Amino acid sequence: MRLIDILNRDCIIPDLKGRDKREALEEMVEELTFRVGGFNKERLLEVILERERLGSTGIGYGVAIPHARLKGLNSIIIFFGRSISGIEFQALDEKPAHLFFLIAAPEDSTTTHLKILARISRLLKDAVFRDKLMAASTREEIYDIIIEEDRKF
Repeated sequence: MRLIDILNRDCIIPDLKGRDKREALEEMVEELTFRVGGFNKERLLEVILERERLGSTGIGYGVAIPHARLKGLNSIIIFFGRSISGIEFQALDEKPAHLFFLIAAPEDSTTTHLKILARISRLLKDAVFRDKLMAASTREEIYDIIIEEDRKF
């Protein structure tokens, strides 16, 4: 499964306003609810925060991939957020996170969920790709950069 098949152009925040982990996650879940809907906003936030308590999804290099599986969700949803100033996310390298891919997946989609996590992780290992995402000016430009990179694989 490719990001191009899942990521909606409208599911991107070019400059998150949240100043800490919880605020950033709340902002992305709120926007995701507005853009996509079809799920319980409070429950999704609760499940994502539960996952974060198990261990941070901040993987380092300014990247975090918060994710959760949610009962009642019909398909995988991906949301991208960028924080220009960075957010403390308890990342492995102890640096702030700037680039966030939030993944919400149906409860029974373990294999697909893991494939999407792996794909996003692979894309974000590329420093040039991360730099392009940070330099982009608009939601549309961010979307185009993600899709262009996704097509390479």
